[in-house]
Amino acid sequence: MADASAAPDPLRRLSALLFLSLALISTTAVAGHTEPAPTPGARLQPYPTSELDLASIPFEIVYETLRETDGKGNWELCLVRADGSNPVNLTQTPDVDEMYPHASPDGTKVCFVADEGAGRDRIRSVYYMNLDGTGRVKVAENARQPCWSPDSQTIAYLKAEYRRYTIQDYATRELMYYDLATEEHKPHPNKDLHHLYNICWSPDSRWLTATVHGGMGHDHAILALEAHGMAVYDLTKFGVTGCRPDFSPDGRKITWGLTDWDLCIADIDLASAEPIVTNVQPFVKCEKEYEIYHSDLSPDGQYIAFSYGPKANEMVGGLAPGWNICVSDLAGTWVQITTDGLHNKEPDWVPIPAKGR
Repeated sequence: MADASAAPDPLRRLSALLFLSLALISTTAVAGHTEPAPTPGARLQPYPTSELDLASIPFEIVYETLRETDGKGNWELCLVRADGSNPVNLTQTPDVDEMYPHASPDGTKVCFVADEGAGRDRIRSVYYMNLDGTGRVKVAENARQPCWSPDSQTIAYLKAEYRRYTIQDYATRELMYYDLATEEHKPHPNKDLHHLYNICWSPDSRWLTATVHGGMGHDHAILALEAHGMAVYDLTKFGVTGCRPDFSPDGRKITWGLTDWDLCIADIDLASAEPIVTNVQPFVKCEKEYEIYHSDLSPDGQYIAFSYGPKANEMVGGLAPGWNICVSDLAGTWVQITTDGLHNKEPDWVPIPAKGR
């Protein structure tokens, strides 16, 4: 939600002030619903890693990281176990910056963005590859923010708003679908979709959720969009405000960033004509000199991975020195699983158990 210079989004800062004021009372009605009450005794720093049995979590996490490859610093995609062990650089491309990884629901592939070229020729494109880094395929040029369909056969992505390169997350216009088998691109029927980012496809295939910033009649909001229809619903009335929403693999929960310092989780009902969100709860909070972003629910719905570090630029391609990947249980016990601080962001769980690595 910050701009390219990493200046705080005024709306998000305002949301933070609202959240703090709510800490003085248990709950406050918002459009017939309630804002989350602060977690009693919430710890503002990571717990010791011994507080979670990370080694028993069978899933891996893929994330973006800025590190040296062949003597050159660039963005790469790294795969680790849930306890941070057995790191593998999946890309190893000193002249290309790979970021924003999302594992396919069947656990066999990863879609991502890659920044290539320099100066006026620099461009961001959408790719996918096998989980081991082989078989790279370009999906779309001058595109961003991809995610997978529930059957792992389609990639949704957003076209860039302009040809000129920018890391501005909401510089998007038009939602597209790419079929892996036919290589066909189809536009979403709603041509008014613009300034969206962080799209996420629901497990029942009916919905997408996304953040909108300065578009579609919204200053800043989290939306639910019909995946193949025209309906758009603002989730603000349920207390879902902030950015970067993510569905749980079973479609029953949603997580997002309420402010730069607060992550939330809630129940979501996708079975009705309009998504309904209830039981909004904060689960992780950090000190104001730090930030937390990019939450993602584990395949079993029991843990959440996210990014954490000193104030920085959280956007894809934004520098975030000192940032690491964390894992939390749903009670809010959170620990760091990386410690190198190499701009580690955008964690995404691989939805099948790790095998013999």
